[in-house]
Amino acid sequence: MNIGIIGLGDMGRLYAKVFAKAGYNVYGCDLPQNRAMLEAELSPLGIAVLSDGHQVSAKADVLIYSVEAETIGAVVAQYGASAKPGCIVAGQTSVKHPEIAAFEKYLPANVFIVTIHALHGPGFAPEQQKLAIIPHRSNPEVYQRMMDIFVSIGSDIVEIADYHEHDKIVADTQAVTHVGFESMGTAWKEAGFFPWENASYIGGIDNVKILTTLRIFSYKAHVYAGLAILNPYAKQQVKRYAVSESELFKLMIKEEEKEFRERLYRARDFVFHESRKPILLNDAVMREFSLAGEPGLRKHNSHLSLLSMVDAWYHLGVNPYDNLICQTPPFRLRLGIAEYLFKNEELLEESIQAALYDKTIRGDDLEFHSAVREWSSIIVYGDMKGYKEHFNQVKEFFGDRLEQGRIQSAELIRRLME
Repeated sequence: MNIGIIGLGDMGRLYAKVFAKAGYNVYGCDLPQNRAMLEAELSPLGIAVLSDGHQVSAKADVLIYSVEAETIGAVVAQYGASAKPGCIVAGQTSVKHPEIAAFEKYLPANVFIVTIHALHGPGFAPEQQKLAIIPHRSNPEVYQRMMDIFVSIGSDIVEIADYHEHDKIVADTQAVTHVGFESMGTAWKEAGFFPWENASYIGGIDNVKILTTLRIFSYKAHVYAGLAILNPYAKQQVKRYAVSESELFKLMIKEEEKEFRERLYRARDFVFHESRKPILLNDAVMREFSLAGEPGLRKHNSHLSLLSMVDAWYHLGVNPYDNLICQTPPFRLRLGIAEYLFKNEELLEESIQAALYDKTIRGDDLEFHSAVREWSSIIVYGDMKGYKEHFNQVKEFFGDRLEQGRIQSAELIRRLME
């Protein structure tokens, strides 16, 4: 079987290598200026780097568009008509609405569409990583053929009925999750300190927050921008997160303890119902992964980002445990630390008291509040350029610590997933 990949960026190259190793004939292309570099890297592995998407499409029995979500329409418009009759076409974008629209508009009627979403970044090999398969224009035989390909490379298959269901789930597991961590990164940048140097960010939960934030900012802005802005369900969910954070913050500064506490308990009882199988993150492992040179005395923390997320799930009627079928490592960690906080009575009470009465952390919470509002506005207004600029400013602030954070977070994920 011939597999074609249009777009040999980080993910395209990763899957091209895995397919070739599994014995498939692999053909790919990228921008002309990258061809020599790609040939040097991929040709020794038996992967043919061709001139353009027309040549790749003419060869492929299974054709994968591995390009940015914001450019998928233009790329499919350019090469879609060249797809072989009877071939299976898929996209590797993380948001399916623009992808399916492009496929419907530009692909011939005599090709099948069974799209995919690898729920991991290029830092992880596909084996044992979750991969969603989503039929659109298919039949049982074609669908099974696509399943067999990804089973053969060791993917952990998630079957999703249609692209609407996929994008609703991904709005929670990726878009809103990323906004939470991006807002933390922005708040620390605006406050002018690295969190591992601050006593309010010492401990297991905060180690996870810090490393996941660094992990997200170590990757490319366009990935996250496309996820948030091009997914129609993401805007609704991000806006709800911002509303939850704002309403909780107002209760904090007014020290409305009764309403604040009752609101959080309602959200806790809905999200962390006893019938739901817990994640149970290992506290000892979380505490190991600190970037602080000499951890000092830990100060109490409001954990406003987590309080807001659980409150938003409650108001959206979302059961995040259901969405674990499309989990990414940051989402699992985010749900895991929220669970850890809300199911630990002593820690939750400490968080509530700090949120309401500890003025020494109020400035940090204000920075977080402002950051959430900024990110929410950018996403709701669909400002792709602003998203990337905002992201890259924070990326620059953390500088050379991003690579260390990415490496340590990968090890943290590995340890906690065991």
